[in-house]
This record gives sequence, structure tokens and C-alpha cells, in this order.
Amino acid sequence: MKRLQLHIGLVLVLLVILAGLLSLFWTPFDPIQVTSYNKLLAPGWPNLLGTDGMGIDIASRLLVGARYCLIVGVISVGLAALVGVPLGMLAGLRSGWVDELVMRISDVVYAFPALLLAMLFAAAFGASTMTAMTAIGIATVPAFARVARAGTVQVAASDFVLAARAAGTSKWGIAVRHVFPNIAPLVGVQASVGFAMAILAEAALSYLGLGTPRVTPTWGGMLRDAQDVWFIQPIQALWPGMAIALAVMGFNLLGDGLRDILDPRLRELK
Repeated sequence: MKRLQLHIGLVLVLLVILAGLLSLFWTPFDPIQVTSYNKLLAPGWPNLLGTDGMGIDIASRLLVGARYCLIVGVISVGLAALVGVPLGMLAGLRSGWVDELVMRISDVVYAFPALLLAMLFAAAFGASTMTAMTAIGIATVPAFARVARAGTVQVAASDFVLAARAAGTSKWGIAVRHVFPNIAPLVGVQASVGFAMAILAEAALSYLGLGTPRVTPTWGGMLRDAQDVWFIQPIQALWPGMAIALAVMGFNLLGDGLRDILDPRLRELK
């Protein structure tokens, strides 16, 4: 069952990645060209998923939306890991007041969800893709810090780390040579789960007008546009909604599958 979840998640994630890569080279139609004679077409040929209220091909917008979804996810999760993992390792290795300070700061940041941070950043710097990525990244830092700290504490208590300390290896050397390689699988699992949350948060921000500008095709923006024609053609909301749901489910299933495979404690329970 766990292997099946991993495989399903991997397939869904690969579909999102392939859609994003395909949009770099080809889309069925221009994803931003407005036409007055093709508005609200039902699914059919040549517009396989129909057109929206501005006459733009929905399939083309979905492909481009996958690209921006991946860009936001990679940068925001990368930012969160780049900041959170070193902080978590520092807290786990130093303990004492350093550990307490890092964890309390992490708790404070954790109290501010991505949507609230995006509103604050949008008010200060203006709504943009960078605003959304920064807000999501900062909001995800505490999760990486906690995972990295928990893994570091466990690895630091192992015999090979104690032997390295007895041999005079510095804490920096222990962190690079022993701790990080052993907590990397945990960080990878958290990255997969964080990616799913980033997709959901970016869609919500775009829907509220706090993320990527409206002229750029995004899944959240497509949901917002579909709201205007909900009583005329409700199927407009189906396609971006399904894309968001499948992408989030794919990354969550991938994260759960990787955790079950990589976590030795779970393997021992089987």
C-alpha cells in the first residue's frame, strides 16, 4: 500500500513537471491572447478544455500555470530549507540558550501563516510573484528548522558522532560530515510536503490578488476568473481546481511514501 502511494504520488508529480516543462516550448494556443469571438467555448476541438471569459484557451493556461506553480514551489521551499535547516542543525548541536532562542523565534514565525505574511508584504512592497515566494518561504522556515533540529539531536547522540567528538572533530566538521548526510532524507520528505503547501498557498494568494499579477496564467488566478462566470459555465472552475488538487495530492503522497521508506523507525514497525 505504501509503495502504491509513492508510485501514485510520483506519477502525479511527474505530470506537473512535464506540463511545466512542455509550456516552455509549446502550448496549443497563446496563453495570454484575448479574443472576442471564442469566449466561453465548451470543451471540444481544437480547444480541448474550452476557453475562458476572455476567449483564451484553458489548456494552454493550465500548462503555463504548472510552470509558475513549480517556480514558486522550488524557490519558496529552497529559501525555507536554506534558512531553516542550518538553524535547526545549530539548535540541535549547540543546545542550551541557542536552542531555546532558535526554537522560540521559530514559534513566533510559525504563528504567521503565508497568507498573512503575503498581505503584509503586499502592503509594503506590492503584490507580485516575488512577494508570494518570499512569504511562503518565510512561513515554511519553522517546519524545516524543527525537522532538522529533531534529526540533529538524534544523530548527535549516536556512537559515531561521539567518536568523532572524541577524535577532536569540530562541531562544523560533525555537522557537515555526519549530521547533514543523515538528516538529508528527512529534509527531502519535508521539502515534498512543503512543496504541496507552497502550491496551495500560491493558488490562494493568486486567487486573492496578492501573488502573481492577473495577466500571468496561474491556477489560482484561473479560479478567480472562473468565479465571474460561475452561473454561466461552472466547468471553468473544474480544470484549475483539479490541477491544484492533483498537484497537492501528488506531492503529499510522494512525501508520505518517502517518509515510510527512508524512516528506519517506521520500517522496524512493519
